[in-house]
Amino acid sequence: MRELIEKAQILHEALPYIRRFYGRTFVVKYGGSAMVSEELRDSFARDVVLMKYVGLNPVVVHGGGPQIDRVLEELKIPSERVQGLRVTDDRTMEVVEMVLCGKINKEIVSLIGAQGGRAIGLSGLDDAFIKAEKVPKRETESGEWVDLGRVGAIKEVRPELLKKLIKNDFIPVIASLAIGPDGRSLNLNADTTAGSIATAMRAEKLVLMTDTAGVVDGDAKLIDSLTASEIARLRQEGVIKGGMIPKVECALDALKGGVNKCHIIDGRMRHAILLEIFTDRGIGTEIIHGKD
Repeated sequence: MRELIEKAQILHEALPYIRRFYGRTFVVKYGGSAMVSEELRDSFARDVVLMKYVGLNPVVVHGGGPQIDRVLEELKIPSERVQGLRVTDDRTMEVVEMVLCGKINKEIVSLIGAQGGRAIGLSGLDDAFIKAEKVPKRETESGEWVDLGRVGAIKEVRPELLKKLIKNDFIPVIASLAIGPDGRSLNLNADTTAGSIATAMRAEKLVLMTDTAGVVDGDAKLIDSLTASEIARLRQEGVIKGGMIPKVECALDALKGGVNKCHIIDGRMRHAILLEIFTDRGIGTEIIHGKD
């Protein structure tokens, strides 16, 4: 009986958040361990479907770096990254499109469908709703300047297609590709894609799933909440570094673009999205508008 009462208390705790966020759009960047573990994949799909059934409008954005790496290795195609971006020639781009659109995207759509949701898989190529241009050359650690090939920087997100899908009760599942000025596809960073879509949709929240607890301080303790000025200080002190830097930059850009709040959460935890959104304490780091 005590267990049943505790479950009822959890629902009571969630009610104010369900009421507050009803009808609002949540953009979730899905990646890392949550995409690999079968248990976590099923948990993620259930969470997204539950969000939809209680009146929220989830939009899922995904990458697929590890899966692309694996296929490139199997095909003996060399893979190189510069400043965190994959050098993408035509041959590599074929693999990127095959893995992102042909495999991962449809797997996510199927997982959501198996949990009773209605999902539609697409990429920025569909209706050309994400437009990008080639990124400029980047400098390697050795000082050499490299053309990254078909890697894009987003110039425009046209949200009308997504809004129509949401209005018809679909959950959009988006692979991080865009169309370039010449009509060819360009490879995008998934975090940046999610942030740009959240901005274009005027989303209530942007949620970035990672393989870390969130942003941690110098003692490896989770930081619950951060503003832009606090992030700047922690970066200067070397506390925020490495792969966390582009994630907080993505979150800050989304806030500047009109997103209400951003969250960096641990995708290795079951029901991570629900715990962050529908509980008083949350589990990750929220990045919020400050007075600074």
